[in-house]
Amino acid sequence: MTARLSSRALALAIATATAGAATALLVPAFAAADSPSSPAVPLTGGTFDWGVKQSFRSYVTGPAGGTITTADGATANSNGTFHFTNGQGSYDTSTHGVTVGFDGSVEFASTLHGFDIKLADLKVVTVGTTGRITADVTAAGSTSNDVEFATLDLSNVRPGGGAGGAMTFNGIPATLTADGSSAFNGMYQPGTALDAADLSVTPGAAPTTTPPTTPPTTAPTTPPTTAPTTNPPTTNPPTGEPTGEPTGEPTATPTTTAPGGPAAVVDGNLDWGVKQSFRSYVTGPIADGKVELTDGATGTASGYRFPKGAGTYDADTKTLNASFSGGVRFLGHLQQGTYALDLKFGNFTVATKGATGTLTADVSAKDMASGKVTDYKGIAVATLSGVAPTADGDVVTVSGASAVLTEDGAKAFSGFYKAGDALDPVTVAVSLDDSATLPTGSPSPSAGSSGGSSDGGTTGGSTSGGTTGGSGSTVGGTGNDFTTDGELASTGSGTPSAALLAAAGALLVTGAAATVTVARRRNTV
Repeated sequence: MTARLSSRALALAIATATAGAATALLVPAFAAADSPSSPAVPLTGGTFDWGVKQSFRSYVTGPAGGTITTADGATANSNGTFHFTNGQGSYDTSTHGVTVGFDGSVEFASTLHGFDIKLADLKVVTVGTTGRITADVTAAGSTSNDVEFATLDLSNVRPGGGAGGAMTFNGIPATLTADGSSAFNGMYQPGTALDAADLSVTPGAAPTTTPPTTPPTTAPTTPPTTAPTTNPPTTNPPTGEPTGEPTGEPTATPTTTAPGGPAAVVDGNLDWGVKQSFRSYVTGPIADGKVELTDGATGTASGYRFPKGAGTYDADTKTLNASFSGGVRFLGHLQQGTYALDLKFGNFTVATKGATGTLTADVSAKDMASGKVTDYKGIAVATLSGVAPTADGDVVTVSGASAVLTEDGAKAFSGFYKAGDALDPVTVAVSLDDSATLPTGSPSPSAGSSGGSSDGGTTGGSTSGGTTGGSGSTVGGTGNDFTTDGELASTGSGTPSAALLAAAGALLVTGAAATVTVARRRNTV
């Protein structure tokens, strides 16, 4: 019986991880159960380890200031992923498909950013080399059952052994579905790589046909009177045991090894200055404003650094998905203690594949004319090109990728710039190991520096009023993208922005002229 169960378990493992003719050759142990009348093989005591998405977990407990709660039998692993237990299901001997449901739930909630998403009743369904993860999803107080949250790819996954005869499948790649994207409130697009999953299942014994329990009611009344005329065969009767002991292993070792899949990003920095001419305008004599950095962001020689990178990197496809902490806020045109210009970026995410990518962020923008504040969550601010990831040990760098403003980004800028305008280049450095050292980059300039840098002290910009939006350092310094007669900053195309001209004109009419006059006088002293 032990040998039979081991062979059956191996057949199940291979059937789940492979497809086609190879599968048919490796499942003879199921031959007895392959008839339509035979039930499926039961699976019991399964476990499922999955982190959903590492960068999302970091975002929830980091910038969102939220919580992650496991319940109903699920627990948190030491690496931050989740352990779902008591897997019950079956193996279909005709399709070689596996269906297993698990106990446990996980809830992601943030009062600050206004979301509460709960995943429960997780199920893993596989057929051949493909599969899916379904879950009951509760968001905004409404529950959708059996949402197809992610697809699974088992084409390069090979089974291993576990305690008690369990078969394990580690590192199963998972990809977000359209329904999963909706469950995430659109924070991630369909096709986004999720955390890889680990599955463990323990097959039970296949049912066998039970012989009749009732003996014949009558026995022969008369024994044979004569002996048989032929001698019985001289060969020994079959013993009912196989002549060789099954090894429980395939006869040939696969010649290829499964790839490790995407590596986890454990730290990282995003270096971006938004737009140099805009920084100069904000801290120059026209807007006479300042720049505030929050949540760990710091100044650099060419812009700002946003820390605490988290996510994944796939070396095979040159795919990087990483989120970063920190925020930057631009304040200008002070009027009666309130800044008419108020633009804030935070919760940055950089996603690249091959030579292209996208920079997304949460943006809060105040219309300079009306004063209306609009919040944009997770919008694509810039498209990236010229992305060329380079690896140095466990550090991966994308240096100086070109960034172009998107249509959504132009809306966030209240029309200051148009879609297609060049923004500052984007540089990203991430580490794939806790012991790796990230490049330090250029240091922040000293206080009072000029030449368009928006860092290094509070000189060149007012530090009074308009300090709402969280604590943080204030950076300033006069810029060089404006003329001494107070002309507005160049948009980068060589001409002043019409929106800025219009907004500044409106501010002059409503009383901002005094601010500009004072700034000009200060420049002539």
